[in-house]
Amino acid sequence: MGALQSLSDEPEYRELAEKTGFSFEQIGILHKRFKQLSHNEDMLRRADLDTIPDLACNPIRTQIIEAFFDKRNFHQNGDGTVEEISFEEFLVVMSHFRPPALNMTEEQREKVRREKLRFLFNMHDTDNDGTITLEEYRHCTVGSGGAAVSEWSPGKGNGKRNSRCCHAGGSQYFHGSHGTR
Repeated sequence: MGALQSLSDEPEYRELAEKTGFSFEQIGILHKRFKQLSHNEDMLRRADLDTIPDLACNPIRTQIIEAFFDKRNFHQNGDGTVEEISFEEFLVVMSHFRPPALNMTEEQREKVRREKLRFLFNMHDTDNDGTITLEEYRHCTVGSGGAAVSEWSPGKGNGKRNSRCCHAGGSQYFHGSHGTR
């Protein structure tokens, strides 16, 4: 408990807790995991994440790993990717996997929902062009065990296909034919 108490005294951990929503205890646990994965280095590389056994059989393994190195996911206005990430960047990306806090206002919940949607969108927009192409969509549906899409094009047909592309909050994304997001 004494070690966790000292974490809360360090300004960088307070800042990380505010930025990510993780508790000091969670930050400590994730820092330990970061050090394990990075072999006690200050930076983490893709090859380090390749060693996680539970990711080996995950159908979207590549997208998950790439999400950690995508500048769009660092809560900054970045484009492109990086070769390695710091603990802070690791923690920011991990925060996208956190459930929303129970005591959030509706406005805060909406902000978190949009951030998570943007994160998922970025995960599947692999060429970073602001749209999920048919090929990218096929990759995520076939890769996750879903049925392959045989034909689809925005604006083609009567709009009653199983999937369609929509625009929301400055991003395009796919959703089901029932209009759910």
